[in-house]
Amino acid sequence: MKNLPVRMARWSAGHPWRAIVSWLLFVVLCLGVGITVGGNPATTENFRIGEAGRAEALAAEGGLQQRPVERVLITARPGSGRLDLTAADAAAKDVADRMRGLDEVRSVADPVHAANGTAVRVDVTMNGPELDGKKHVDPLLAQTAAVRKANPDLRVEETGSPSISKGVDKLRGDDLSRTEVIALPVTLITLLLVFSSLVMALVPLLLALSSIAAAVGLSMLASHAFPDAGVGTNVILLIGLAVGVDYTLFYLKREREERARAGGRLSSRAVVELAAATSGRAVVLSGLAVAISSATLFLADDVIFSSIATGAIVVTLVAVLSSLTVLPALLAKLGERAERRAVRREARAAKRGGTPWPRKPKTGGGRLTTAVLSLVGKRPAAALSVTVIAMLALAAPVLGLKLTDMGRETHSRSIVAMQVYDRLNASFPELKSMHQVVVRADADRSSEVTAALRELAADVKDDARLSGTSQLLTSPDKRITMLQLQVPYYVSTDQAQSSLKDIRKTYVPETVGKVAGAETAVTGDVARYTDYPTHQEQKLPLIVGALLLVTFAMTVWAFRSLVLGLVGVLLNLLSAAASLGVLVLVFQDTWAEGLLDFDSTGSIGSRVPLFLFVILFGLSMDYQVFVISRVREAALNGVPTRKAVIDGIGSSAGVVTSAAVVMVTVFASFAALHLIEMKQIGFSLAVAVLLDAFVIRMLILPALMLLLGEANWWPSHGIREARDTAHAPRTLEKVS
Repeated sequence: MKNLPVRMARWSAGHPWRAIVSWLLFVVLCLGVGITVGGNPATTENFRIGEAGRAEALAAEGGLQQRPVERVLITARPGSGRLDLTAADAAAKDVADRMRGLDEVRSVADPVHAANGTAVRVDVTMNGPELDGKKHVDPLLAQTAAVRKANPDLRVEETGSPSISKGVDKLRGDDLSRTEVIALPVTLITLLLVFSSLVMALVPLLLALSSIAAAVGLSMLASHAFPDAGVGTNVILLIGLAVGVDYTLFYLKREREERARAGGRLSSRAVVELAAATSGRAVVLSGLAVAISSATLFLADDVIFSSIATGAIVVTLVAVLSSLTVLPALLAKLGERAERRAVRREARAAKRGGTPWPRKPKTGGGRLTTAVLSLVGKRPAAALSVTVIAMLALAAPVLGLKLTDMGRETHSRSIVAMQVYDRLNASFPELKSMHQVVVRADADRSSEVTAALRELAADVKDDARLSGTSQLLTSPDKRITMLQLQVPYYVSTDQAQSSLKDIRKTYVPETVGKVAGAETAVTGDVARYTDYPTHQEQKLPLIVGALLLVTFAMTVWAFRSLVLGLVGVLLNLLSAAASLGVLVLVFQDTWAEGLLDFDSTGSIGSRVPLFLFVILFGLSMDYQVFVISRVREAALNGVPTRKAVIDGIGSSAGVVTSAAVVMVTVFASFAALHLIEMKQIGFSLAVAVLLDAFVIRMLILPALMLLLGEANWWPSHGIREARDTAHAPRTLEKVS
């Protein structure tokens, strides 16, 4: 009763109003300071990966870096017949004149006619870095709209990386608002069913929301050390609502059990301290497990995963802090309120000449839990065999896993700029993707480099996988030269992929690769698409290895058992593999497209497996720590291991089920998003939590622990010593 959670709970329960006001001030301070200081968004340089990233760095060194480009497409209105080229040229000139007058515009190219005469386009290059284009694209869209209004007989539209990115951001924001509308009411309803009290149901939800608010502010400060790739807030919402409600739920359920068990013999403060001594410790261990597991994402050496790790760590630690500080104060005040109600009930009963109906503590699990555990207890080997085989069957599709970068072509066509993007590529197929060969050499070798790149362009001119269109650019100091080759195929196609391979392995080495002292690298749309998944695949073993080590170490530290450490690792691997297998089964094929509203790319987003493994390993530790803590607690009280397993898992089943329902609701709401990668993340996490809570913790874990028996606690002697002490004969001493 002297550990840190108990001491914090004791102070909080003893000074409830101070604790509550201090927490509110903390939340306001975090949010206020974060907004005042502002966030630090990731720059183009932060996103560079692999050879493509190295080539982009070389190009930027010579001022040849990729810049934001918008394209205005002019076509005939549907049903109006062929395009009037004279009118289209006049509209194109109007577009060019208007765009040249904007401060956001760097240059405007001459109009280009489609080969079949069905379209005219105007390319507009914007000022500033590539990623900043979406912030300044509105004036360009306004000028395009003005030309469209002035030419009602033509279809004048605009697309490009800036306008598409702007559309994606808006769609993501709308989707997140929709998920909140779904997740919050369902979470509240779930908590109402658990507690049968609106006040008690609101406590977890309000604490989770306040933790999210504080974490958003702190993440803005953290972004100055780890730049935010634009996903930090999404992760904080996703993880914050899940763990924030879970940790409060664990604490609340235990406090209610202790209060019912005490039967009014203990004060509210004493009951809160008892809950802190058990569930408080479990919450701290769980939070540390999630935070440390999330930290392994820093090993990915990728700004997106660094942002995810930062958001997950910050919101998890804030959620733990809320459960240790303000939650005991709230429970103490609610407990005092319950005590006053009990006194009033007794007074009313006394007036009637009777006694109030006694409230007995609820112990064990529900009927279904009891039935399942009874079945597992009778046939643990059979239950273990059947469930493990079923989980391995679900994991089998992982063998066909195909990772790709979910690039521009996978974005939802509900974005207007994406509809224009499709029409633009239909009229100008050479714009679908490109290769950029970048060379750095001494200035006195510029002519030699240029000649070699011209030779390369000549070699590939008749290659059917390329459009035959090329452009050669040289930096002012003549040290950096870039050859751009247009590819009339989308980046995911075999033609685009094989052409990149041949350029890197054959064409470059045989031409510019022979220039002495020249450094070469290939980037472009296809290279970016290829190098990113390759980078993730290379980092995956390192991160999974670190996760296994963290899981093992945290479990051993928490329970002083090497056996349970190994069990935790194996069960987490099984859970992650099965959920990833279900993800592959659903999203790499087309059978579920109508059911989940998506267009299959035949692949999984390259970020999804890493995100799934890390977050699932962390969240699994929530259940692992909470469930095994109850089992170990019973064993330390002298209960035989078999009974401790059944009773511990049975008594924790209700809160684990409730927590799982909350998490599944939050994650499943993300599966409704339009962005395919976010949809895959939400779906996979929802499946993972379902499998982990209902299959792993209710079937496989009890069966395995029952079969292991006393070996569960090896090499610790704490359980044996506690059991010997509990059964040791006690001698009576004379007390004077």
